[in-house]
Amino acid sequence: MQIGWIQLVEFRNYRTLEFSPSSHLNLLTGPNAQGKTNLLEALGFLLTGRSFRTSRLSEVPRWEATSSSVAGEICRAEGGRTVRRMIRKLDNGGAQASGDTCEWARVIAFGWQDLDIVTGAPGARRNFIDGFAGRLYPGHLATLLRYRQILARRNRVLQSRELDAEAQLEPWDEQLVSVGMELIGRRRKAAAMLQTELGRVFPALSGVRQKVEIRYRTALAEATEAAEMLAALVRLRRVELRRGVSLVGPHRDDLAIELDGIDVRSFGSRGQQRLIALALRLAEVLPVTEAAGSTPVLLLDDALSELDARVRQNVFREIDGAEQVFLTSPEALPARRAACWTVRAGAVLREGDADVARGSVAQA
Repeated sequence: MQIGWIQLVEFRNYRTLEFSPSSHLNLLTGPNAQGKTNLLEALGFLLTGRSFRTSRLSEVPRWEATSSSVAGEICRAEGGRTVRRMIRKLDNGGAQASGDTCEWARVIAFGWQDLDIVTGAPGARRNFIDGFAGRLYPGHLATLLRYRQILARRNRVLQSRELDAEAQLEPWDEQLVSVGMELIGRRRKAAAMLQTELGRVFPALSGVRQKVEIRYRTALAEATEAAEMLAALVRLRRVELRRGVSLVGPHRDDLAIELDGIDVRSFGSRGQQRLIALALRLAEVLPVTEAAGSTPVLLLDDALSELDARVRQNVFREIDGAEQVFLTSPEALPARRAACWTVRAGAVLREGDADVARGSVAQA
């Protein structure tokens, strides 16, 4: 799958931009704060209708603009389609997204925030595994939203302190268990797929024989039956009523990430942690391709910083097998088979060609 062309209007710092990228590796270089990450965000928004940087879409339209739009052509072997999406600011300070959809479009994005997958709180790892599962299973994110709604209502009952609170919990327990076990099952499958690919990807990137393991960790251990989650809820009923929160379920689960049996979060070096975060993203490519029937576009924002020259070359070899890749860097990089672009002063210019992609950028 590839993006043939893209047009931006009032998107982040761009007033307008027309860009026709290469079908393989696109290397975007230039000084900071010129719009490299903003362009990646626009590419991702074209494909999915979501931003990989923020959940607050009101931040996306250019300052003082009331709306923002992205249009482009998405292609695969069977043919292509033109997609148009828009973000409109609302009077209440929020924003609303609208436009076309493309059910087979997939994107995998890596950015500085992905270091939280390895070093951050459990919520970052849950978001990561849910994002991956959402690319594998179309209904996963809708199920996650339903689970959160059930959880919020169950917690309100726990916090009510009413005399019949325990009786009120029974119907919510059944729903929490039913939807929760569905989420846990998909997360476990997703983690197993990642583990299989990590066994190949991480050594290929690092150049050394080290084993990265990722395991889905839940209070239910290896339990797969709904009755076991329900029993855990009953067992902790008094504690939950006292504390006013639900203590069992996928909202409490985590991923264990280890390098040669050692917890990377606590004992890994900064370089190891960053490389594992990148390896996790690249490990998504094959499972997502098989699930969606089309290769995802890779958006790699400053993915090579803090990596030595040998590892950088290993990364280039790994992404050489992908289809369309966008890689940003503040400096020029020695990449084979790459279309090199400079992002500067409201234009995206191809090396050796001064009139490939032009636009206008908002002045600070």
